[in-house]
Amino acid sequence: MNRPNLKNNTILIVGGAGFIGSTLADELIESFDSNIIIVDNLFSGRKENLSLAITNGATIYIDDLEFDGTLDYIFNNHDIDIVFNCATKPLNYSFINPSSAYMTNLTVLKNLLEFQRKNAFSTLCHFSSSEVYGSALFEKMDEQHPLNPTTTYAAGKSAADLLLQSYVRMFNLDSFIVRPFNNYGPRQNFEGPLAGVIPVTIKKILEGKAPEIHGSGKQTRDFIFVEDTVHLVTKVFPLIPAGECVNITNDQQLSVEEVINTIVEAMGYTGKIIKKKERKSDVINHRGSNEKLESLVGRIQKTNFKEGIERTIDWIKNEIK
Repeated sequence: MNRPNLKNNTILIVGGAGFIGSTLADELIESFDSNIIIVDNLFSGRKENLSLAITNGATIYIDDLEFDGTLDYIFNNHDIDIVFNCATKPLNYSFINPSSAYMTNLTVLKNLLEFQRKNAFSTLCHFSSSEVYGSALFEKMDEQHPLNPTTTYAAGKSAADLLLQSYVRMFNLDSFIVRPFNNYGPRQNFEGPLAGVIPVTIKKILEGKAPEIHGSGKQTRDFIFVEDTVHLVTKVFPLIPAGECVNITNDQQLSVEEVINTIVEAMGYTGKIIKKKERKSDVINHRGSNEKLESLVGRIQKTNFKEGIERTIDWIKNEIK
């Protein structure tokens, strides 16, 4: 497999100001001394996430890759070797604008694949999501689990995965899919309707409000600390064959109730927890298989969930001072 090395190469991160994308940028700069180019429309990304990238001379474009003219400019002005596609609109947004959530996941990747087909760059790593599987039909959920999306966000991710694999088969592209499970950690959005359950709960407690559990609280998720995710992606990068996908998970399944209780305990909260009715299209059970991942990179060293929660709490405290 003639794939370029991450070290000292020029890398474009699409969605690079976001939660996962900016953490990936930091990893590539610190561990591989990569030359980083970032494009992000700041729909959910933040300039504040890019301090290390900017300090290290990264090129930042505030633009939208749903318009292929943006890519024309970038590829005409930079000799790019590798692209990481982290662009998305959050799952919660699919309940606000279902069509837009779907189309963003598909259109950005389609535009990238067309440029790759025309030899604009060598290798594409596309970030999918465990949401493509829907609720577990069997556990642990491996890469052969049927795609059964329950939201338009997940449907867009599913369609994008299939699109990438078809381009690989048709045009022999060096593209592959990483499929992270439930990420949490610093830089995850904690404000407004697009925020995730962990940062929302932390913020509520900091503001003296009661945390909430929707549904029974027995729904399970497979949580992975964001820094573990990007580290595993960089380890998988030189090893996974084109056209294949791999789950990025550390087999850390917890119920929503356990998650809330861990946050409550870490923050010394002694008030009530509000129970609300379950959300539509909510995934019931998720537990990913990391068998393929460990066959590629060896045994995974994971961040303890309580430690990850404490680091997330510290970050959010600092952000809302």
